[in-house]
Amino acid sequence: MSIIKVENLTFSYASSYDNIFENVSFQIDTDWKLGFIGRNGRGKTTFLKLLQGKYEYSGKIVSSVRFDYFPYDIDDKTKLTEDILLEICPTAEEWRIMRELSYLDVNYDCLYRPFNTLSNGEQTKVLLAASFLNEGRFLLIDEPTNHLDTQARKLLSEYLRKKKSFILISHDRRLLDGCVDHILSLNRANIEVQSGNYTSFMANFERRQELERKQYSRLQTDIRRLQDTALRTANWADAVEASKSGAADKGYVGHKSAKMMKRAKVAEARRQKEIEQKSALLKNTENESILKICPVSFPSERLAAFSAVAPIYNNKAICAPVTFDIRRGERIALEGKNGSGKSSLLKLLCGMHIDHSGVIDVGANLVVSYVPQDTSCLKGTLTDCAANDKIDESLFKSILYKMGFDRRQFEKNIAEFSDGQKKKVLLAKSLCEQAHLYVWDEPLNFIDIYSRIQIENLITEYKPTMIFVEHDKAFQDKIATNIIRL
Repeated sequence: MSIIKVENLTFSYASSYDNIFENVSFQIDTDWKLGFIGRNGRGKTTFLKLLQGKYEYSGKIVSSVRFDYFPYDIDDKTKLTEDILLEICPTAEEWRIMRELSYLDVNYDCLYRPFNTLSNGEQTKVLLAASFLNEGRFLLIDEPTNHLDTQARKLLSEYLRKKKSFILISHDRRLLDGCVDHILSLNRANIEVQSGNYTSFMANFERRQELERKQYSRLQTDIRRLQDTALRTANWADAVEASKSGAADKGYVGHKSAKMMKRAKVAEARRQKEIEQKSALLKNTENESILKICPVSFPSERLAAFSAVAPIYNNKAICAPVTFDIRRGERIALEGKNGSGKSSLLKLLCGMHIDHSGVIDVGANLVVSYVPQDTSCLKGTLTDCAANDKIDESLFKSILYKMGFDRRQFEKNIAEFSDGQKKKVLLAKSLCEQAHLYVWDEPLNFIDIYSRIQIENLITEYKPTMIFVEHDKAFQDKIATNIIRL
């Protein structure tokens, strides 16, 4: 066991005038299973890179362990998987490799296939297994769930529960609850470390915020009372001072005036002290602004129908045919393993050309708002994005602000955004669109926990008709009214 100490860490990118970290100090134990949470764009991945020594910074990071970062950069994905594993963990024995792969439900024969022929989920599992085959390392795991289906995420949680010595960046609440014993939270004003899982951390965080809100309200009342008192006292002092003119005993009146002025100064000092106390509160409160959506009611009860539909690739159906209706007010979740055809069904619904069996019947003049998995379609600035998609720019930026964007980001090129921020751009665009049906394909990839909760609250309040794919089980359980399993 050893300690990683961070002392007075300050860092900003050369292209930015704003510090991402400023005089941050904390320490963590290298035996911990540490979940790392915080809003998108706040610096979680940057901090992992600082631990690896990839950027210059002021302050100190003191550690006696070596760091490994996941996911690894693979230069040549045409190599055999076995050769890539040997590059990552050259001293690992064959029996240990087999054991780690079996824990993650990966067939051993994948080692003898080119790495680029593995599915995204298989690649993730293989590289994660390789990460834990290097002994004596502290592992920095950055968003491992983005290519994993619901069952694979559950398996990953069980796998990580048996490990130690890692920092895990993840926004999947069930995953964090299942495998970590400490939380490192990158807040608005500081970084804090707390024992427990995500649920216990959030309960403590909300309890503390509620106490601060009550104290804040109390101080506001006291400040207003002290302002009134100070004003009255100052007026009395002025009146007494004015009464000296023509008074028989000017010494007594002067003494009384000075006494009143002193009382006014004491009241002002108390007011200033309480203002300072108030300003120290609620610095870590996350933006609780309520999001809105304006769905349009479709005139017919049924919006679309799938009858014995199965996407076809290379002359082969990739799932069993599915039959279901999408009815007004429903929120349908498509569930299944990676590669089972979920995204293809959504694309077919949106009118994209994919070979398929069966019949898809879409209501006349149905307006669909689509959020794809891929963010590579985003180009230019937010202003460009709003103009290209013919949406209200002020509304678009207002939604992003409510989801944690800083106003300074509004002028940046979208290419400079984090993956989570790019995904928020797609979601904000969809929320600006008045549609009969919202079709969202893994909308929460890279999205921070606080924004996930905002989106959950939005959907449960406005109840738009939706069909979606999302492997965050907590989100699916709260939102879905019907589940179609492929």
